[in-house]
Amino acid sequence: MRKKSIIFITMFLTTIILLAGCGSSSSENKGSSGEDGTFKVGLEAGYAPFNWTQMNDSNDGVKIDGNAEYAGGYDVEIAKRLAKDLGKELVIVKTEWDGLVPALTSGKIDAIIAGMSPTSERKKTIDFSDNYYTSDLVMVVKKGGEYEGATSIQDFKGAKVTAQLNTFHYSVIDQIEGVVKKTAMDNFTAMRVALESGMIDGYVSERPEAVSASAANDNFEMVEFTDGFVTSEDETAIAVGLAKDSNLTEKINKTLATISEEERQNIMDTAIKNQPAAQ
Repeated sequence: MRKKSIIFITMFLTTIILLAGCGSSSSENKGSSGEDGTFKVGLEAGYAPFNWTQMNDSNDGVKIDGNAEYAGGYDVEIAKRLAKDLGKELVIVKTEWDGLVPALTSGKIDAIIAGMSPTSERKKTIDFSDNYYTSDLVMVVKKGGEYEGATSIQDFKGAKVTAQLNTFHYSVIDQIEGVVKKTAMDNFTAMRVALESGMIDGYVSERPEAVSASAANDNFEMVEFTDGFVTSEDETAIAVGLAKDSNLTEKINKTLATISEEERQNIMDTAIKNQPAAQ
């Protein structure tokens, strides 16, 4: 009889421990839905004027989680607005471009606000908010160089052209007949260095980044096209990346709807003006 009682008690205690463990796991997962009082946003902090890294809190920069640096830019301003309306503390998590989606799906961050386009391929893995910016594709080239006066993408026949890795910017290069498509690069800093050194003749970018690049370096020029790249609306739009069926999507869309096109452009113009000179 005592033996049976001991077995029963052991089974009872084991059940309680297992239930407690399940409860703990559920509580931990709440943080990935922004329910721990913070709104964790992932971005590169290296794609001016959308987002950049700075060494102080000038122009209301936000401290980057885990180090002494700060983040600023258009994306950061949008993130501030969203965090305020959500009633959460904004936490910026500096993340490499290729690591953004894995960080989101794993629950490390609550949202991607990083100049990311809501492409059909990405929508297979994550959800997106309504658009918060729309831009055009352009080319960044050397000022005074062979391609400065280009008006059509076909003027880049024979040119060495690249774009950022794992972006549609890189795939549209194939629309240029006879182009020398160079290996995609990890970030815009690398592309600017390659352009300055002559390794490439140009790189594909969105208009705000190109304006930023030419403002930061007098040797660069932005080329806008009358006969440009063929793109879809989803490719040139920018939206907030969110986990599948996130409870934040509706709330974020509600806030985005209150930001007029004029205000969005004003935020972008201010970001271009405030970006660090080196970026």
